[in-house]
Amino acid sequence: MKPSFNLEDIKATTDPPTYQKAVDLYNKKKIIQFKEELNGYSAVVKGSELYDVYVDMCQCNKGGCNCYLGQHDIFCKHMVAVAIYAVMNGQKLTTQDENITQGPVCGELTKDLTKEEVGAFKKEISCAMKFIKPYTGGSRKWFIYQDSLCKGCYFLSNIVSQLPVSTQSSEILINILLRLDKKLSNGVDDSDGTVGSFMQEIVAILQEYAKINPKCISTFRKLCDKEISFDWSDPLIEIVDEQ
Repeated sequence: MKPSFNLEDIKATTDPPTYQKAVDLYNKKKIIQFKEELNGYSAVVKGSELYDVYVDMCQCNKGGCNCYLGQHDIFCKHMVAVAIYAVMNGQKLTTQDENITQGPVCGELTKDLTKEEVGAFKKEISCAMKFIKPYTGGSRKWFIYQDSLCKGCYFLSNIVSQLPVSTQSSEILINILLRLDKKLSNGVDDSDGTVGSFMQEIVAILQEYAKINPKCISTFRKLCDKEISFDWSDPLIEIVDEQ
């Protein structure tokens, strides 16, 4: 039975170095004795020794491994590798599969978006935003909550990086920032700065937009009339004032 998660879910719940190590294990066929269990997958991963690994069918970073990190409830490279195997079933990974987004980047294309493309991007953004939600759990759910914030920002990063430089894209980014600002003011616990750092990266991309296509600056003007809870908008408002 196929897992409920996919490669993007795996990427969103781990860090780039761990993912790359897991990809290396997968490509070198270090996962053996892979079995489908009642609610997950078990396997042995060959490393400096043989590691017994289990990954939940619904939540890729839930399971266990008898390596040092796994014994401390950390989503280790062995668990990531088995999760990849569960998704790929031993098939070859593409270059895109092997790569992991480390943050949003400015798009390489400069073109207007069609109405349909704008609608599609907005739909994807709404899905990603669902992971960035208020924190209502106790301390025992803290790490699960942080994983949710990281996953939301990861998915948003992928979307942002696909946007071409245009006034429509700039407006989309401004709206993402305003939605996140509102979420931070309404219960999202960003103690570790995951969301705030992501927002600063979006601001930096918008600054690049302004250099590449000065028409994008017109979309910054709506920030001048908005009540904003945090100071992320200051650099963009300065650009408007200088114009």
